[in-house]
Amino acid sequence: MVADALIYHPSVAHYLRFVAATAGRDKLLRTLQYFARFYAWYLLRTDALPSSVAPFDALKKQFGLARKVMRLGKNVEHFKAAATAADAKNLDPVLRYCAVGRQLGYAMYLSLDMLTYVDAAGIRPSASAKRLQREAYKAWLVGLLFSTVSGAYKLFQLQQRQQSINKQEGEGVVESKRLERERSGAKVQLVSDLCDLTIPSSALGYVSLDDGIVGLAGTVSSLIGVRSIWKVVS
Repeated sequence: MVADALIYHPSVAHYLRFVAATAGRDKLLRTLQYFARFYAWYLLRTDALPSSVAPFDALKKQFGLARKVMRLGKNVEHFKAAATAADAKNLDPVLRYCAVGRQLGYAMYLSLDMLTYVDAAGIRPSASAKRLQREAYKAWLVGLLFSTVSGAYKLFQLQQRQQSINKQEGEGVVESKRLERERSGAKVQLVSDLCDLTIPSSALGYVSLDDGIVGLAGTVSSLIGVRSIWKVVS
């Protein structure tokens, strides 16, 4: 009876829908990958034995490689999203241009990152792999910058709209609550983008951040992604 109660519990069905989504599995692996990066740094800082650090270094590398495989072909999705955003003439011009820039940045990142898989997996070493990975990080950084600008602009717009609402009226109260929910979602996305910005900017040497900060930032943005997908599949 207890086993049946567990197996048929709604949370189990929810979990199965979550892991059935490629994006859900990717976010779980990403969370583990960046936490492993942080924890390996933490162990090094606390003078742990190399044998204690090695498993977390291996987890970081293996989960990163697994995610490369899962992302193969995903660049097409972002190229299509960029074309859709470009055709959305009724969208605010700033948000439209940012959406196109974000999607093209992500698409180029995934396209270039895909080309480094054979070298990263040790199948066939390539002299150009490091250069391609660096260009991939640049494309990701551009996409994230567009996303950050879009998020900040959207928050400004929502704040302006909320200030113009008459909260003494019933419709105004309802509209104010709706805008507050939108602002909350935009804030969460902006935090995620700012966390993600530490990864390519650090890898490119634009900022000097250790693996502890990058690992924690990556873990936070990954957990935000997990939460977002979990809500979608519920």
